[in-house]
Amino acid sequence: MSQWDGKSKGTLLGYKIFVFCIKKLGIRTAYAVLIFVSLYYFLFSKTSNRYLWYYLNSRLRYSAIKSFWSMYKSYFSFGKILIDKTAISAGLRHKFTYDFDGIHILRDLVAQKKGGVLISAHVGNFEIAEYFLADLEFDSPINLVTTDQEHSHIKAYLNSVSQRSSIKFIIVQDDLSHIFEINNALNNNELICFTGDRYFEGSKVMSEELLGKKALFPSGPFLIASRLQVPVVFVYVMKEPRLHYHLYARQATAKHRDAQALLKEYCHSVEDILKKYPLQWFNYFDFWKYKG
Repeated sequence: MSQWDGKSKGTLLGYKIFVFCIKKLGIRTAYAVLIFVSLYYFLFSKTSNRYLWYYLNSRLRYSAIKSFWSMYKSYFSFGKILIDKTAISAGLRHKFTYDFDGIHILRDLVAQKKGGVLISAHVGNFEIAEYFLADLEFDSPINLVTTDQEHSHIKAYLNSVSQRSSIKFIIVQDDLSHIFEINNALNNNELICFTGDRYFEGSKVMSEELLGKKALFPSGPFLIASRLQVPVVFVYVMKEPRLHYHLYARQATAKHRDAQALLKEYCHSVEDILKKYPLQWFNYFDFWKYKG
């Protein structure tokens, strides 16, 4: 299966080990344990290694040596993202710092009182955005449109060790009832957030070029965002060295009801982010339909 299957990597035991290290030994100690976990994935995760190599070697045009080393660093970066997300949601937000690039765009969006659509990607660590926005008294609720595919026992465990999140979840339903939830949220001046870079078997897709090669994207986020008469913003939360993050917001300018133009603009936006943070691309599957 070339498309993403909806489930993240990791086991319940692995999450428990990291939570123990974070709470008892500190975040940087958890990073140290991650050295060996990343090595395991680097050595034995053959399928994701193949697609990660393609991204690094064929799409970013890294040399063989640089691609090889970057594969390990990618897994290590992903592990730190997971550790940070767990630590922040468990009450350790005060240990992290951030910069904001484009906060005025989000403030203007909320001030218009029309709601708004945020479109992110599986780069960086967008799920922690709410904890930084809280510092800015950014009180417009965020609704994350998602599927409910994660392993239930892992989800239950993470919920048990995390502080209650203010993010609301709108679960995609076969009967399209989630469309009504989206409209209700927008009518209440709330924000709707999609991730625009993963689709499921049987869902409608659109095609656009990313990093020099055509790829498939879920049509839903771009069709919905282009048809609703509300502002659309691309958002990313990217990890910097140590315990620091950089939050980006970029206003979309595509015309109303032009979903293809919105998708193209989104792809250019993702490319700009990947130029700065190439190792924070976390789509470890056959994104470009590469069969090698």
